[in-house]
Amino acid sequence: MKIATLQSVLTCPHCQRAEAETMPTDACQWFYECKGCGQLLKPKPGDCCVYCSYGTVPCPPIQAAPNLEKGCCG
Repeated sequence: MKIATLQSVLTCPHCQRAEAETMPTDACQWFYECKGCGQLLKPKPGDCCVYCSYGTVPCPPIQAAPNLEKGCCG
C-alpha cells in the first residue's frame, strides 16, 4: 500500500501566493484563508476539498483511490 503524500502547495487563484501546507488525514479541508490576500478559498465545483482544487498534490483519499468520485470526503 502506497503511503500518501501529506505536503501540498496551495496556490491562491486571486493573488498567486503559494504556501506549503500539511493536509489532514482524518478530515477534508473545505476552506482555506490565503495568507497573502486573505481571500477564503473553497473547493471548485466537483472537487472535494481545497487541496484537490488548488494544491500540487490531491488529498490523501484521492491519492489512495484515484478512481474515487471527487466527493470522497462527504
